[in-house]
Amino acid sequence: MCLALPALVVERRDGDEALVDLGGVRKSVSLALVPEAVPGDYVIVHVGFAIGRIDPEEAARTLALFAELEAGR
Repeated sequence: MCLALPALVVERRDGDEALVDLGGVRKSVSLALVPEAVPGDYVIVHVGFAIGRIDPEEAARTLALFAELEAGR
């Protein structure tokens, strides 16, 4: 099974690198597959690579579902 998570692009870095925020966790990822992504965009991240852009409303719904799952633990 694969898991890809929505993350907010915080800043672009050198080359194809970017800093993203996922629920307060910041991580460097590659934007090589989504070169048009800019700070403020949400991207789907899988194993250190942004694999697509996602609508902010869809990202919010997905993140809310993850928060529900976490609360039910």
